Amino acid sequence: MYADDETIRRILTETGDTWAVVGLSGNRARAAYGVAGVLQRFGKRVVPVHPRAETVLGEQGYASLDAIPFDVDVVDVFVNSDLAGQVADEAVAKGAKAVWFQLGVVDEAAYARTRAAGLDMVMDRCPAIEIPALG
Repeated sequence: MYADDETIRRILTETGDTWAVVGLSGNRARAAYGVAGVLQRFGKRVVPVHPRAETVLGEQGYASLDAIPFDVDVVDVFVNSDLAGQVADEAVAKGAKAVWFQLGVVDEAAYARTRAAGLDMVMDRCPAIEIPALG
């Protein structure tokens, strides 16, 4: 409902390889850590975004999207739904090309705003599930 197969394919194969993962910390038990590892295995550069700004999976972390000193292509969101809309707005301001809300992260108003701003968006899906399915 929140993403068609073509949008998913475009984000994963054409949008770019620099993914800011909001909510990614060094906690290996968290889903964000596992998904970031899958993204790396499929050739994506993962940029951790977390208040602690720690280095994760060999990549320098940043406390916020606007603190990242280079362009990002996709913003992958691992925060609660009530915080996700603000992250989507920050992704638009940052100049990202796409926003991806993880499984269970849903904000229909943010989805509408992000799409209206011209970005591709996927909501309530997981790239670690989708990317291997591309074949």
